[in-house]
Amino acid sequence: MVMKISPRLSQGLLFLLLSGLLALPCRSEDTPPAPPSTPAPEVASPVRNILIYALSQVGASYRYGGNNTQGFDCSGFVRYVFSKAADLTLPHSSRDMSHVGQEVTQSQLQPGDLVFFRTQHQKISHVGIYLGNQQFVHASSTKTGSVMVSNLTERYWARRFATGKRLTLDDPPAYPAP
Repeated sequence: MVMKISPRLSQGLLFLLLSGLLALPCRSEDTPPAPPSTPAPEVASPVRNILIYALSQVGASYRYGGNNTQGFDCSGFVRYVFSKAADLTLPHSSRDMSHVGQEVTQSQLQPGDLVFFRTQHQKISHVGIYLGNQQFVHASSTKTGSVMVSNLTERYWARRFATGKRLTLDDPPAYPAP
């Protein structure tokens, strides 16, 4: 039996799952450490806010040039999330965003990093927010029609991955367009 879940319910479940996982308490001194083979990653509070806020937008409509809850394009989505969740102002386009922050390789990605893709020939033309475990959230395209979670290992994204960027979230500066 296949059970269909509405996009709104799916969004709520995803939000609850992530907020529950990120809200797990840190180890106290009385608690024995986890075995070395299963380290528990810690997610800093500003990053946690960004991830929860980004995931709360899953299912929001895609709109070219959109930068609010009426509809997002990829850079409008990232810009909106970082503005609301971290009080950080980013440039308007994915290409301009790719010029800010510290470059990281795909193997160095951490939750909250930006991931950039070349979907139109050789220039940066798409951006998303890395969630961890090869997953990222992004406003995909008019074809998919909404904010969604995708996997970096999917053939389409793996072939087009360009770089990752880590932004400074402590005492966040505004990032002007280059």
